Amino acid sequence: MAVNNNQTCVPFEAGADLSTKQYRFVSIASDGQVDPTGDGLLAVGVLQNDPAAAGRAAEVAISGIVKVEAGGTIAAGAAVASSATGTAVTAATADVILGTAVDGGASGSVITIVFQPR
Repeated sequence: MAVNNNQTCVPFEAGADLSTKQYRFVSIASDGQVDPTGDGLLAVGVLQNDPAAAGRAAEVAISGIVKVEAGGTIAAGAAVASSATGTAVTAATADVILGTAVDGGASGSVITIVFQPR
């Protein structure tokens, strides 16, 4: 069962309809709003709510133990990175590592990670 714990959350402004992007990695765009993180890129955090339009409040966990949606099969203990749609995948060599999986899961499941970009 995925859990959140000891997380630090901050509010941002959504850059688009993010109603289907809860528990995905997000990055800050040049306009200061958050959008889903791209493939292997650095994320500011994990979206915790589901803002339904651009300009709405986006609650983003920027540290801690957080839930994230898996974009492929991930094993517990694996280093994770962002897919092209902001879901968590097992990190490849050139990817920015965003954290470590606490538990594993299949694509589409919500797993727990320690969010620690490095």
